[in-house]
This record gives sequence, structure tokens and C-alpha cells, in this order.
Amino acid sequence: MLRELVASATRTAWLRTGYPSPPPAVEITPAARPEFGDYSSNIALVASKALGKPPREIAAHLVEHLETEHFDRIEIAGPGFVNFTLSPASVHDALRSLLRCGPEFGKDDCGAGTRLQVEFVSSNPTGPLTVGHGRQAVLGDVLASLYGQLGYKVEREYYFNDEGRQIDLLAESLWSRICEQRGESVSIPDGGYHGEYLIPIAAEIAASESLGDELDAATHTTLREEAVRRMTNVIRGDLDKLGVRFDSWFRETTLHGRGDVDAALQALRDREGTYVEDGAEWLAAEKHGGQKNSVLVRSDGRPTYLLVDIAYHLDKRGRGFDEVIDVQGADHQIEQDNVLTALRILGVPASFLRYAVHQFVSLREAGQVLRMSTRAGRFVQLSDLIDELGSDIVRYFMIARRPSTHLEFDLDLARQESLDNPVTYIQYAHTRIASIFRKADLETVDNLPEADLAPLHEQVEREMIRQLDAFPELIRQAAAEFSPHLIAEYALSLSRSFHGYYTDHRILGEDERTSTARLALIEGLRLVLLKCLKLLGMSAPEVM
Repeated sequence: MLRELVASATRTAWLRTGYPSPPPAVEITPAARPEFGDYSSNIALVASKALGKPPREIAAHLVEHLETEHFDRIEIAGPGFVNFTLSPASVHDALRSLLRCGPEFGKDDCGAGTRLQVEFVSSNPTGPLTVGHGRQAVLGDVLASLYGQLGYKVEREYYFNDEGRQIDLLAESLWSRICEQRGESVSIPDGGYHGEYLIPIAAEIAASESLGDELDAATHTTLREEAVRRMTNVIRGDLDKLGVRFDSWFRETTLHGRGDVDAALQALRDREGTYVEDGAEWLAAEKHGGQKNSVLVRSDGRPTYLLVDIAYHLDKRGRGFDEVIDVQGADHQIEQDNVLTALRILGVPASFLRYAVHQFVSLREAGQVLRMSTRAGRFVQLSDLIDELGSDIVRYFMIARRPSTHLEFDLDLARQESLDNPVTYIQYAHTRIASIFRKADLETVDNLPEADLAPLHEQVEREMIRQLDAFPELIRQAAAEFSPHLIAEYALSLSRSFHGYYTDHRILGEDERTSTARLALIEGLRLVLLKCLKLLGMSAPEVM
């Protein structure tokens, strides 16, 4: 509200100057220091070259045409920045607007009911989820929540790659464990799965005596189905612990069974999107502006994962989704480009599919990074991490860094129960506010949106209101840039503001007018902090 108020006033003034329309993009940034006001605009510097005038001359002309209703001061600084100091009434109106919106503060309808699918995790059902999967699970879940706040009709989907060689290896690895239970020695196949999670499954199957003595075709099929079924249940359980729930679970076998993979290949052929070389059929990506040609069908006739993925996205389009966001690791860059190229060949709009890409996760303990390998069985299960730390801590630490950067999950810090732990620090801010309101007069609390806010005249109070007012814009930014870490950082910053304010200011016990105004301020803070925690999928305790 406040930033847009400044931007709107600046655009209006530009039009009144007689300068060419439309005005340049108005960049309004918070002032670096209080003496520079509340916000600053660089519009005069941006327009200088096009107008052939010095920036300060443009700034002076602009200031002449600015309405001063909402401002105490408008000044020109440096090479031509225009600095704005808002009136106390304008600042207080922003807080009042927040209080009137209540829990709806931060919502927007810019999505206008657009059907958006967010697909994430989608780990092969070859084992329990690892710590590495945890980052993607939280990233996808929070992104889906952010877009839900913006008026999108969001559906979360998990895709099971339950076909192919990795499922064969899973069945063969399980057979090795079953043989162990019978006292026999059968090596786990090359590239197989060594994790101990297969041992209890093998024990149950061996005890049932439902299998024969050899790994024939029928037994292999049974083990494939049984292993996938059990691993699916394990993965669902891991996600439930993390508070991540999906609207749909889609299996690769569905695509093969319906003939969608063959249909996708034929569609690409019809648009000159493939070629044959060395007995294999390739996507002609480079011919159509892509980065690298890649195999669609191997020389033995088996489709690659790429072809299946293209068919899967055509299925998404056929189900009526307007937009799709795939959350994936950074190691899939070539495949991502190939899918986008294939969809472009097939006439799908570029706006249909976007990738939210993230880097990987490592665990750090006692200053050392733990080395992990899923196939070798050296990994930390996500469920074990949640059991030790709790869902709130795992979710926050997984989302607290920019997705494009490598994440080192600091186990030592996560285990701390002091205020050095950012999760404890944030939740304690909510607890403190709840405690204050338990002591406050209920009639006063009910009338906070109409309270006299004039006692909120200190610079720290002004800055806190500006910080709260920025929240709706932050949601839009975090969603558009696939940067949900911004919400985590904001929640921590907001908590610092509150704890500092609480230390230096009495909320209750001052004169009634001051206490009521300060209650209004921390109620605004409580509403926004609660919204942050909900978006992050974390709890907001009222007692700690």
C-alpha cells in the first residue's frame, strides 16, 4: 500500500509535467537511512538520457507537480533521487488497513482462478525419502501455498516413475534380501539398492512363503508390484510427517497403458521433431532452438525417460491445466530444455510450463559434511530427521536459503532449543504476542482497527508498519521468482523487530491511549507472522 502510494503519486506527477508518456518504470525502494525519508525513486536518473536533461532538473520539475497530501517532505538528493517522507496519517492508515483485512491480509486475485499444477518430489519408488528430497518437498509445498494466496486454483501432484530398469533393480535387490532371510547368499545386482530399508520388507515376504525358490518371470513381476506398493506407502508416510499432502498421485504406467508415449512420439514425428541415427530415434532439439539433441527411443526400441516426460506433460495439458510448475533439481537442465523444446514443437504455449530449480542438500554436523549415497545405502532418511527435530524445524531449515544455492543443513543449530535457533526465535515472537493479548482488555482488542494510532510516532514504530505493509508485495515476489526463502527471511526479520520493540517498550501499563495503539501495532504483527508461519507450513504456538 505505502510503496504503491508513492509510485502512484510519482506516475501522476510525471504525466502532469508534459514529459513523454508513458513514464519510465517507477522503481520505489525503501530509504537507506531514516534521514532520507521512507522511500526513494530513481525515475529522474532513468529518464535523463531519453529526455536529454540533467537528472536533478528532471527531479525538480517532477517535485513541482507532486501532490503533497500523503507526504510530510519530498526532497531531491544526490545526483537526482527523489526522497519521500510519508505523513503519520498515511503510515497509520496502512496499519489500519491491515487490521481491517485481518487473516485475509496478503491475499490477491491476480491469478483469477488460473488452474495451476505444481508437481514436486516425484521420487522414484525405490526407497524412502532422503534428506535431499526434503528440500524439494518443502519448496514445492510452500510455492503451492504462495500461488494459492494469489488467486490461483492450485493442485499438487506427485509423479511415480514406476517403470523401467530402476524398478527391475529394486525387485532384484529385494529378492537378494529375501534369499538372505532364507539363509541363502545372493548378491545385490550391480546398480541395485543396498539400503537396509528392504530387510524388514524381505522378512515379511519370506515369512509369508508366497514366492517360489527362483526369480522367474512371475516372481519378478510380483516383486516389482509388491516393492512399488510398499515403497509408495513409505513415501506417503514420510510426506505426511512433513505436513505435505498431494491432490493427485500419477503413475508412469498409466501413460504406457493408454498409449500416450507412442502418441507423443508420433506427434513429434508429424512436426519434423525427430530423426533417426545409429538405430535410435532422437529429438531434433537443436533444429528447433533447443540446447542439445537427445535420444527419445533407444536402439532396442525402449523409450527414454525424456519421451515419457514429454507424454506426461501433454497429459497435463489435456487435463485442463493452464500452467504447470515442475520443481526439480539443477542436474536436470538439459532434460528440462528438451521438454520445453518438444512442447514448443507441438504448439504448446511457452507460458504453460516453468521449472523451479533447486540445488542440493547436505547435512553438516560438528563441522563436517556427511557423505550420502542412495544406491549404496548411505543416506539419512527424511523421516528420521523429522522424528529427531520435528516438522517445523525441518521445514524452516529446508526453505531458509535461496533455492539456487547449495543448502547445508546445520544439524547442530537445528538441535538447539535456545533463541539462537531461528525457528524457536520466530515462534517465541508469536508466543509472546499471544501472552500479551491474554492479559489485555478484550473490549479494547475487539476495537483495534478503529483505535487512535497517533501515539505510534516513534521511528521504530513507523519502520515496523512499513515492514508489515510490504508483506503482500513480498508474497507476489516470492511466488513469481520461485523464492519462498523470502518468506522465511521476512518472518525472522519481523521477529527481530518485535523482540527489540518488546524489550524497549511497555505494551500494557502505559496510559490507555498509548497501550491501545501499541496493541494495534503488535496485533498487525501477529496477523502477518501467523500468515508467514502458515505459508511455511509451520505451527504458531501460543505457549512455549
